Amino acid sequence: MAGFLSDLVQYRRLWLMIVVLGIGGTHLSGFQMSVINYTSPYIQKFINETWLERYGSVLPQETLTLLWSFIVSVYCIGGMMGCLCSGYLTAKFGKKKCLLLNDVVLIMATLHTAFSRRAKAFEMILAGRFLEGIAAGIHMNAHVQYAGEISPKKLRGFINVTSTVFFALGKTVARILGLRDLLGTEDMWNVLLSFSGLVALIQLLFLPFFPESPPYLLMQKEDKAGCLKAMKQLWGEGNYHTEFDDLMKEKAMTKGTKIMNVLEVLRERSVYPQLCTMLLLLLSLQLCGLSAITFYTSEIFLTANLPENIIPYVSLGVSISELISIVFCSSIIDRFGRRKLLCGGYSLMALILVLLETSLLLSDQFLWLRYCSVILIFLFIIAYGLGPAGVVISVMNEIFTLSTRASAFVIGGIVIWLGLTFTGMIFPFAVMLLGPFCFLIFIAVLLISVVLIYLFLPETKGKSASEITEKFQTCQFKRKKRHQAVEMYAAEEKTFCTKL
Repeated sequence: MAGFLSDLVQYRRLWLMIVVLGIGGTHLSGFQMSVINYTSPYIQKFINETWLERYGSVLPQETLTLLWSFIVSVYCIGGMMGCLCSGYLTAKFGKKKCLLLNDVVLIMATLHTAFSRRAKAFEMILAGRFLEGIAAGIHMNAHVQYAGEISPKKLRGFINVTSTVFFALGKTVARILGLRDLLGTEDMWNVLLSFSGLVALIQLLFLPFFPESPPYLLMQKEDKAGCLKAMKQLWGEGNYHTEFDDLMKEKAMTKGTKIMNVLEVLRERSVYPQLCTMLLLLLSLQLCGLSAITFYTSEIFLTANLPENIIPYVSLGVSISELISIVFCSSIIDRFGRRKLLCGGYSLMALILVLLETSLLLSDQFLWLRYCSVILIFLFIIAYGLGPAGVVISVMNEIFTLSTRASAFVIGGIVIWLGLTFTGMIFPFAVMLLGPFCFLIFIAVLLISVVLIYLFLPETKGKSASEITEKFQTCQFKRKKRHQAVEMYAAEEKTFCTKL
């Protein structure tokens, strides 16, 4: 307890910076992805009324559905574009300036959505959602990297997970404000959509008082004094020669290499193990079954005879459970390590999906199983928060050096945005075709992920970027050596057979 309180005092400026980064970073992405569900009926009615006023005819249902689908999907298109730009922007201007510029874009975006009703132009919602997507693609990458780079080694796991905490917080805030008792009404939907502009303004006002990340100052700006000054500003007075020496080792290892672009990273063979690990983690995260759980949540709640007016509050309880479990994950990640939490989380999620599959299939015969399904949904979300939700981003941040991290996050970001688009388009058809049996796909993915993570992901807890890179190179060398030994053995066998 005494150690916790001393850290709280010593790193007080760091905690403030984490909050400022978070509310204008992944918090906004979580909010924007969730809030659109609560404004859906009001926006569609607004489009119909605007069309009728302009052209004197009712908009065909097919055209309305197409316009609504475009409003939803244009966010992902903007996200991919922003993600592609993020690597260049963070390398050129640094994370701090990049986020400040991004806040201006976000404020412009929310002005479009806020005044769309007064202007009677649904096209302004399209433009606003597109700009919000661009901003999300940039700040998701910049926030995660920035948070990882400003953290001392002993708090690195905890601080890396805060980006996921704020993402879950954004989803929870969207659910709270989207309730019909607050802003989820026909008169206030444009105010609800514009909430993210207020949060971006807060970050725009307060982020200039904090320094750029120490690794960026040292390795990109060649500013040793500025690096040490930033460490003292964020971490308080103390001796930080160990952290500084780790950065110098990383700088020596990259041999003065500037930040690499995406094509250079894709050509760099030494980074392939890290890239493959990142892709494994991201694909397992997107195919872990969360989309299926989200899809079935309302249906399961209805079959459990929950009153329809209570379901939004139960769904809010699901979001709060996710938030609390991720917060708890952030407090234990530096104690248990990354591999244990990932393997344990995925194993527990697979077990819960097996039980949920059984419950759904037998719920018509045993009515009490419907209530078990509700409990299992909460347990699945808690297991997701304790394991992959909090750990994946932390591992991604740790396995790359500064010279490759920005471009690696661009590649990872494109995978995330493509995955969101793909699952949004394909998953409903998979549910129609397979029904509850779609959970079997996710169970298989979870079990395969556990095996691959156990075999190929080295533990990153308490290690510097240079140490983690050496670990990957050692594993790669061992696999190469085993492969050469097998080839030599096969050649000797062939020679022996030929002599005979």
